[in-house]
Amino acid sequence: MESTGGPYLNTAAVTSPVGIARLLQTTFGCTTFSLVAHQGGFSAAYGTFCMFVWTFCFAITVFIIVCEFTHLHSCLSLSWGNFTAAFAMLATLMSLTAAVIYPLYFVQVGCYPIGCEVRDFRIAASVFAGLLFVTYASEVFLTRAKPGQVTSYMATVSGLLKIVQAFVACIIFGALVNDSQYGKYVATQWCVAVYSFCFVVTVVVVAFSVTGKTALLWFPFDRSVVIYTFGAVLLYASAAVIWPVFCFDSKYGSPRRPGLCAKGKCPWDSQLVIAIFTYVNLLLYVLDLAYSQRIRFVPHL
Repeated sequence: MESTGGPYLNTAAVTSPVGIARLLQTTFGCTTFSLVAHQGGFSAAYGTFCMFVWTFCFAITVFIIVCEFTHLHSCLSLSWGNFTAAFAMLATLMSLTAAVIYPLYFVQVGCYPIGCEVRDFRIAASVFAGLLFVTYASEVFLTRAKPGQVTSYMATVSGLLKIVQAFVACIIFGALVNDSQYGKYVATQWCVAVYSFCFVVTVVVVAFSVTGKTALLWFPFDRSVVIYTFGAVLLYASAAVIWPVFCFDSKYGSPRRPGLCAKGKCPWDSQLVIAIFTYVNLLLYVLDLAYSQRIRFVPHL
């Protein structure tokens, strides 16, 4: 029986530069969590987060390779280009975070009290965690939209920034729940509402792009995203002014870190983290607004 639909297997999925990067991702990811699980060890929320990152990224990368190698992605109700670009950016951010957290909390110079063998396994795991981040960053670099190229929205600078914005918002939420005392003033509650609203809308934009459902909406999705981004800039600008005033002005809060504040359980530390990442996200939304003027959405890629 002769095939009339082309080859059944897509060898480019494992031989192209992007395919090779993904194979390296699976190799480094599997090596990292195997080293940690075998002898390196992990504990507490930080270690659990790192293990989740490595196993989650490994599983999704294997899924992507299998789908592209067998053409199964054509059977999925996803905009495949948007999905892979969004995941590559998310995996880059998550693997970078894990590559910083694991050695920071678990790697030490001396052997006492964990033993030299455990220390060496943790150092090796940290090295492979760094290599894993490099391979995901390489995929983002290889698949990003080039000038004049027709590509998926999530592969553009504006689309990639959406992932970073949502990731930064998650960091803000983590600091908020860590005894930040945001409920003390109505003004700081407004800031939390800003963070929550922008995060939800950004996730919705990513979800519609990844599922390829933007063309089914009754309103122009691309124009709406630009208008929302402009609104997000204004909202974050208000939070960037309000949050520092009500946390660090002597009338409402403390301009300096209290001397008796326990490390890791100090509201002032959480407030500082939120202030810093508020400005980070404000900058990201400004860049997003600037780049969104130069792109056009291609929902079906």
